[in-house]
Amino acid sequence: MVPLIILGVFGFILLIIIANGVFTVQQQSRVVVERFGRFHKICNPGLNLIIPLIDRKAGTITHRVRELEIKVESKTKDDVFVDLLIAVQFYVPEQENAVKLAFYKLTNPQQQISSYVFDTVRALVPDMPVDHVFSEKDRIALAVKERLQDTMQQFGYYILQSLVNDIQPDPTVKAAMNKVNASARLKEAAKNEAEARKIRVIAEAEAEARAKELQGVGIARQRLAIANGLKESVAACAEAGISPEEATKMVLLTQHYDTVTAVGAHSRSTIMMVPYSPQGMNQVAEQITTALLTTDAARRAAAAESTAAAPDRGRST
Repeated sequence: MVPLIILGVFGFILLIIIANGVFTVQQQSRVVVERFGRFHKICNPGLNLIIPLIDRKAGTITHRVRELEIKVESKTKDDVFVDLLIAVQFYVPEQENAVKLAFYKLTNPQQQISSYVFDTVRALVPDMPVDHVFSEKDRIALAVKERLQDTMQQFGYYILQSLVNDIQPDPTVKAAMNKVNASARLKEAAKNEAEARKIRVIAEAEAEARAKELQGVGIARQRLAIANGLKESVAACAEAGISPEEATKMVLLTQHYDTVTAVGAHSRSTIMMVPYSPQGMNQVAEQITTALLTTDAARRAAAAESTAAAPDRGRST
Protein backbone atom coordinates (compact mmCIF):
# COMPACT_ATOMS: atom_id res chain seq x y z
CA MET A 1 0.00 0.00 0.00
CA VAL A 2 2.78 2.43 0.95
CA PRO A 3 4.78 1.80 -2.23
CA LEU A 4 1.69 2.61 -4.27
CA ILE A 5 1.22 5.90 -2.46
CA ILE A 6 4.88 6.81 -2.97
CA LEU A 7 4.64 5.85 -6.60
CA GLY A 8 1.54 7.99 -6.98
CA VAL A 9 3.25 10.99 -5.38
CA PHE A 10 6.25 10.64 -7.69
CA GLY A 11 3.94 10.26 -10.65
CA PHE A 12 2.06 13.45 -9.71
CA ILE A 13 5.32 15.35 -9.26
CA LEU A 14 6.56 14.08 -12.60
CA LEU A 15 3.32 15.13 -14.25
CA ILE A 16 3.64 18.66 -12.83
CA ILE A 17 7.26 18.83 -14.02
CA ILE A 18 6.30 17.72 -17.50
CA ALA A 19 3.37 20.14 -17.60
CA ASN A 20 5.63 23.02 -16.59
CA GLY A 21 8.34 21.96 -19.00
CA VAL A 22 6.18 21.81 -22.12
CA PHE A 23 4.94 25.02 -23.78
CA THR A 24 4.15 26.50 -27.19
CA VAL A 25 5.53 29.56 -28.95
CA GLN A 26 3.32 31.67 -31.22
CA GLN A 27 4.13 32.40 -34.85
CA GLN A 28 6.39 35.45 -35.46
CA SER A 29 7.71 35.16 -31.90
CA ARG A 30 10.75 33.74 -30.11
CA VAL A 31 11.14 32.76 -26.44
CA VAL A 32 14.42 33.28 -24.65
CA VAL A 33 15.26 30.44 -22.22
CA GLU A 34 17.79 30.80 -19.41
CA ARG A 35 19.40 28.04 -17.36
CA PHE A 36 20.37 29.03 -13.84
CA GLY A 37 20.10 32.69 -14.87
CA ARG A 38 22.32 32.37 -17.92
CA PHE A 39 21.24 32.44 -21.57
CA HIS A 40 20.63 28.88 -22.74
CA LYS A 41 18.67 28.86 -26.00
CA ILE A 42 15.98 30.47 -28.14
CA CYS A 43 12.78 28.54 -28.70
CA ASN A 44 11.17 28.77 -32.14
CA PRO A 45 7.41 28.81 -32.89
CA GLY A 46 5.67 25.52 -32.07
CA LEU A 47 5.95 22.97 -29.23
CA ASN A 48 9.04 23.31 -27.00
CA LEU A 49 10.39 21.56 -23.91
CA ILE A 50 12.51 22.85 -21.02
CA ILE A 51 13.64 21.30 -17.76
CA PRO A 52 11.57 22.67 -14.88
CA LEU A 53 13.42 24.14 -11.92
CA ILE A 54 16.53 24.33 -14.06
CA ASP A 55 15.40 26.25 -17.13
CA ARG A 56 13.00 29.18 -17.25
CA LYS A 57 11.36 31.33 -19.89
CA ALA A 58 13.08 34.71 -19.55
CA GLY A 59 10.93 36.58 -22.06
CA THR A 60 9.39 36.76 -25.51
CA ILE A 61 10.57 38.69 -28.55
CA THR A 62 8.16 39.46 -31.38
CA HIS A 63 9.21 39.80 -35.03
CA ARG A 64 6.18 41.81 -36.05
CA VAL A 65 6.67 45.35 -37.35
CA ARG A 66 5.93 47.90 -34.66
CA GLU A 67 5.35 51.63 -35.04
CA LEU A 68 6.35 54.29 -32.60
CA GLU A 69 4.95 57.83 -32.92
CA ILE A 70 7.05 60.60 -31.43
CA LYS A 71 6.06 64.25 -31.17
CA VAL A 72 9.07 66.54 -31.33
CA GLU A 73 8.98 70.28 -30.68
CA SER A 74 11.78 72.26 -32.29
CA LYS A 75 12.67 75.82 -33.26
CA THR A 76 13.35 76.74 -36.88
CA LYS A 77 15.99 79.07 -38.25
CA ASP A 78 13.55 82.00 -38.29
CA ASP A 79 12.63 81.44 -34.61
CA VAL A 80 9.33 79.66 -35.20
CA PHE A 81 8.40 76.71 -32.98
CA VAL A 82 6.96 73.72 -34.80
CA ASP A 83 5.67 70.33 -33.65
CA LEU A 84 6.74 67.39 -35.81
CA LEU A 85 5.04 64.00 -35.53
CA ILE A 86 7.63 61.34 -36.42
CA ALA A 87 6.53 57.74 -37.01
CA VAL A 88 9.27 55.08 -36.78
CA GLN A 89 8.57 51.53 -37.98
CA PHE A 90 10.94 48.88 -36.63
CA TYR A 91 11.20 45.14 -35.99
CA VAL A 92 13.57 42.44 -34.76
CA PRO A 93 14.91 40.09 -37.47
CA GLU A 94 14.51 36.33 -36.99
CA GLN A 95 18.22 35.67 -36.66
CA GLU A 96 19.21 34.22 -33.30
CA ASN A 97 21.91 36.80 -32.69
CA ALA A 98 19.46 39.67 -33.34
CA VAL A 99 16.93 38.16 -30.92
CA LYS A 100 19.59 37.80 -28.25
CA LEU A 101 20.80 41.39 -28.70
CA ALA A 102 17.26 42.81 -28.69
CA PHE A 103 16.43 41.00 -25.46
CA TYR A 104 19.58 41.66 -23.47
CA LYS A 105 21.00 44.93 -24.79
CA LEU A 106 18.07 47.31 -24.27
CA THR A 107 15.58 47.47 -21.43
CA ASN A 108 13.35 50.06 -23.15
CA PRO A 109 13.85 50.19 -26.93
CA GLN A 110 11.00 52.70 -27.46
CA GLN A 111 12.68 55.20 -25.16
CA GLN A 112 16.02 54.65 -26.87
CA ILE A 113 14.50 55.26 -30.31
CA SER A 114 12.70 58.38 -29.06
CA SER A 115 15.94 59.81 -27.74
CA TYR A 116 17.71 59.42 -31.08
CA VAL A 117 14.73 60.90 -32.94
CA PHE A 118 14.70 63.96 -30.66
CA ASP A 119 18.43 64.43 -31.10
CA THR A 120 18.33 64.09 -34.90
CA VAL A 121 15.34 66.38 -35.47
CA ARG A 122 16.59 69.09 -33.12
CA ALA A 123 19.96 69.06 -34.84
CA LEU A 124 18.47 69.40 -38.34
CA VAL A 125 15.36 71.61 -38.07
CA PRO A 126 17.05 74.66 -36.44
CA ASP A 127 19.05 75.14 -39.66
CA MET A 128 15.89 75.43 -41.78
CA PRO A 129 13.37 78.26 -42.21
CA VAL A 130 9.82 77.24 -41.41
CA ASP A 131 8.86 77.04 -45.11
CA HIS A 132 11.72 74.62 -45.77
CA VAL A 133 10.59 72.35 -42.95
CA PHE A 134 7.46 71.56 -44.97
CA SER A 135 9.28 71.11 -48.27
CA GLU A 136 12.18 69.13 -46.74
CA LYS A 137 10.20 66.67 -44.64
CA ASP A 138 11.49 63.74 -46.72
CA ARG A 139 15.03 64.84 -45.93
CA ILE A 140 14.18 64.93 -42.21
CA ALA A 141 12.63 61.45 -42.37
CA LEU A 142 15.66 60.06 -44.20
CA ALA A 143 18.07 61.59 -41.69
CA VAL A 144 16.13 60.04 -38.81
CA LYS A 145 16.12 56.63 -40.49
CA GLU A 146 19.85 56.68 -41.24
CA ARG A 147 20.70 57.76 -37.70
CA LEU A 148 18.53 55.08 -36.13
CA GLN A 149 19.60 52.40 -38.59
CA ASP A 150 23.27 52.87 -37.80
CA THR A 151 22.64 52.89 -34.08
CA MET A 152 19.87 50.35 -33.46
CA GLN A 153 21.38 47.53 -35.52
CA GLN A 154 23.93 46.93 -32.78
CA PHE A 155 20.99 46.34 -30.43
CA GLY A 156 19.25 43.86 -32.72
CA TYR A 157 16.59 46.22 -34.10
CA TYR A 158 16.09 46.99 -37.79
CA ILE A 159 14.49 50.30 -38.86
CA LEU A 160 12.03 49.66 -41.67
CA GLN A 161 10.89 53.24 -42.30
CA SER A 162 10.77 56.70 -40.80
CA LEU A 163 7.97 59.12 -41.70
CA VAL A 164 7.10 62.72 -40.90
CA ASN A 165 3.34 62.41 -40.54
CA ASP A 166 2.53 65.96 -39.47
CA ILE A 167 4.08 69.41 -39.09
CA GLN A 168 2.23 71.93 -36.94
CA PRO A 169 3.66 75.45 -36.48
CA ASP A 170 2.46 77.84 -33.82
CA PRO A 171 -1.20 78.84 -34.46
CA THR A 172 -0.34 82.53 -34.93
CA VAL A 173 2.39 81.65 -37.44
CA LYS A 174 0.04 79.29 -39.24
CA ALA A 175 -2.58 82.05 -39.51
CA ALA A 176 0.06 84.47 -40.85
CA MET A 177 1.18 81.92 -43.45
CA ASN A 178 -2.41 81.43 -44.55
CA LYS A 179 -2.81 85.22 -44.92
CA VAL A 180 0.34 85.43 -47.04
CA ASN A 181 -0.90 82.63 -49.26
CA ALA A 182 -4.35 84.21 -49.53
CA SER A 183 -2.81 87.60 -50.43
CA ALA A 184 -0.69 86.02 -53.13
CA ARG A 185 -3.71 84.26 -54.59
CA LEU A 186 -5.79 87.47 -54.49
CA LYS A 187 -2.97 89.32 -56.23
CA GLU A 188 -2.80 86.69 -58.94
CA ALA A 189 -6.59 86.77 -59.33
CA ALA A 190 -6.56 90.57 -59.63
CA LYS A 191 -3.79 90.35 -62.21
CA ASN A 192 -5.74 87.81 -64.24
CA GLU A 193 -8.91 89.90 -63.98
CA ALA A 194 -7.07 93.04 -65.15
CA GLU A 195 -5.57 91.10 -68.05
CA ALA A 196 -9.02 89.83 -69.03
CA ARG A 197 -10.43 93.36 -68.81
CA LYS A 198 -7.57 94.63 -70.97
CA ILE A 199 -8.28 91.98 -73.58
CA ARG A 200 -11.99 92.89 -73.58
CA VAL A 201 -11.24 96.62 -73.96
CA ILE A 202 -8.82 95.98 -76.82
CA ALA A 203 -11.29 93.66 -78.53
CA GLU A 204 -14.10 96.20 -78.15
CA ALA A 205 -11.88 99.01 -79.47
CA GLU A 206 -10.82 96.92 -82.44
CA ALA A 207 -14.44 95.99 -83.13
CA GLU A 208 -15.52 99.61 -82.87
CA ALA A 209 -12.70 100.74 -85.16
CA ARG A 210 -13.60 98.07 -87.67
CA ALA A 211 -17.26 99.00 -87.45
CA LYS A 212 -16.48 102.69 -88.05
CA GLU A 213 -14.23 101.76 -90.93
CA LEU A 214 -16.96 99.70 -92.55
CA GLN A 215 -19.48 102.45 -91.77
CA GLY A 216 -17.25 104.99 -93.50
CA VAL A 217 -16.90 102.70 -96.51
CA GLY A 218 -20.67 102.32 -96.59
CA ILE A 219 -21.27 106.08 -96.36
CA ALA A 220 -18.71 106.72 -99.10
CA ARG A 221 -20.37 104.17 -101.37
CA GLN A 222 -23.75 105.62 -100.53
CA ARG A 223 -22.61 109.14 -101.45
CA LEU A 224 -21.06 107.84 -104.64
CA ALA A 225 -24.28 106.10 -105.55
CA ILE A 226 -26.26 109.27 -104.76
CA ALA A 227 -23.88 111.37 -106.91
CA ASN A 228 -24.16 108.93 -109.80
CA GLY A 229 -27.91 108.91 -109.43
CA LEU A 230 -28.06 112.73 -109.47
CA LYS A 231 -25.78 112.79 -112.47
CA GLU A 232 -27.97 110.37 -114.37
CA SER A 233 -31.11 112.27 -113.33
CA VAL A 234 -29.71 115.60 -114.48
CA ALA A 235 -28.54 114.03 -117.75
CA ALA A 236 -31.99 112.53 -118.34
CA CYS A 237 -33.64 115.90 -117.67
CA ALA A 238 -31.24 117.62 -120.05
CA GLU A 239 -32.15 115.14 -122.79
CA ALA A 240 -35.79 115.96 -122.12
CA GLY A 241 -35.08 119.66 -122.69
CA ILE A 242 -35.03 120.72 -119.03
CA SER A 243 -32.31 123.13 -117.95
CA PRO A 244 -29.79 121.97 -115.27
CA GLU A 245 -31.19 124.43 -112.74
CA GLU A 246 -34.71 123.12 -113.17
CA ALA A 247 -33.43 119.54 -113.11
CA THR A 248 -31.62 120.20 -109.82
CA LYS A 249 -34.76 121.65 -108.28
CA MET A 250 -36.76 118.64 -109.46
CA VAL A 251 -34.26 116.17 -107.98
CA LEU A 252 -34.17 118.04 -104.66
CA LEU A 253 -37.96 118.11 -104.54
CA THR A 254 -38.07 114.37 -105.19
CA GLN A 255 -35.55 113.69 -102.40
CA HIS A 256 -37.57 115.95 -100.11
CA TYR A 257 -40.68 113.84 -100.58
CA ASP A 258 -38.65 110.61 -100.17
CA THR A 259 -37.28 111.90 -96.90
CA VAL A 260 -40.71 112.91 -95.61
CA THR A 261 -42.02 109.45 -96.52
CA ALA A 262 -39.13 107.71 -94.69
CA VAL A 263 -39.66 109.86 -91.60
CA GLY A 264 -43.38 109.11 -91.54
CA ALA A 265 -42.73 105.37 -91.78
CA HIS A 266 -41.18 105.36 -88.26
CA SER A 267 -43.56 106.39 -85.50
CA ARG A 268 -40.73 107.08 -83.04
CA SER A 269 -38.64 109.17 -85.41
CA THR A 270 -37.46 112.52 -84.03
CA ILE A 271 -36.19 113.98 -87.32
CA MET A 272 -37.76 117.27 -88.43
CA MET A 273 -37.13 118.73 -91.89
CA VAL A 274 -36.98 122.56 -91.93
CA PRO A 275 -38.30 123.86 -94.29
CA TYR A 276 -40.57 120.99 -95.26
CA SER A 277 -42.93 122.60 -97.85
CA PRO A 278 -42.39 122.72 -101.64
CA GLN A 279 -41.88 126.50 -101.45
CA GLY A 280 -39.14 125.89 -98.90
CA MET A 281 -37.53 123.38 -101.22
CA ASN A 282 -37.53 126.05 -103.96
CA GLN A 283 -35.61 128.33 -101.64
CA VAL A 284 -33.19 125.54 -100.76
CA ALA A 285 -32.65 124.85 -104.47
CA GLU A 286 -31.97 128.51 -105.16
CA GLN A 287 -29.48 128.68 -102.29
CA ILE A 288 -27.65 125.57 -103.50
CA THR A 289 -27.57 126.91 -107.07
CA THR A 290 -26.27 130.29 -105.91
CA ALA A 291 -23.58 128.60 -103.82
CA LEU A 292 -22.52 126.48 -106.77
CA LEU A 293 -22.38 129.48 -109.11
CA THR A 294 -20.45 131.54 -106.54
CA THR A 295 -17.97 128.72 -106.04
CA ASP A 296 -17.54 128.30 -109.79
CA ALA A 297 -16.99 132.08 -110.27
CA ALA A 298 -14.45 132.17 -107.48
CA ARG A 299 -12.60 129.24 -108.99
CA ARG A 300 -12.50 130.92 -112.40
CA ALA A 301 -11.28 134.22 -110.92
CA ALA A 302 -8.49 132.44 -109.07
CA ALA A 303 -7.44 130.68 -112.26
CA ALA A 304 -7.40 134.03 -114.17
CA GLU A 305 -5.24 135.69 -111.49
CA SER A 306 -2.82 132.78 -111.58
CA THR A 307 -2.57 133.01 -115.38
CA ALA A 308 -2.00 136.77 -115.28
CA ALA A 309 0.70 136.53 -112.63
CA ALA A 310 2.71 133.96 -114.59
CA PRO A 311 4.09 136.43 -117.27
CA ASP A 312 4.97 138.98 -114.61
CA ARG A 313 7.11 136.40 -112.82
CA GLY A 314 8.78 135.53 -116.13
CA ARG A 315 9.74 139.16 -116.83
CA SER A 316 11.08 139.74 -113.33
CA THR A 317 13.24 136.68 -113.67
